[in-house]
Amino acid sequence: MPADFSSLYNHHEREVFGAVMDASKDFPDIADSNDLLCDVACVALNRLPPRYIRHEVDFSFYLTEHERLEIDNAIIEAVSYAFNFVQARTALRTRK
Repeated sequence: MPADFSSLYNHHEREVFGAVMDASKDFPDIADSNDLLCDVACVALNRLPPRYIRHEVDFSFYLTEHERLEIDNAIIEAVSYAFNFVQARTALRTRK
């Protein structure tokens, strides 16, 4: 019987996707493009260590408040970096 790994996911995905959508209002040129928003999410996720879980409660239950704040700050920083990175790369491409 093959194993079913479909319940596993990276905890940061949902958080990063939400942070990207929240920050997108400050980057209207990127917000208008689904492809660029996906690029931003990929860049941000690649800057964070993966945290694979099966259930959100499993992850949240074992975190201290300090760890939770560190993760939130890391996500905000990664998303900010990603928007600036994608914006700079897009500007370079349009100059060529």
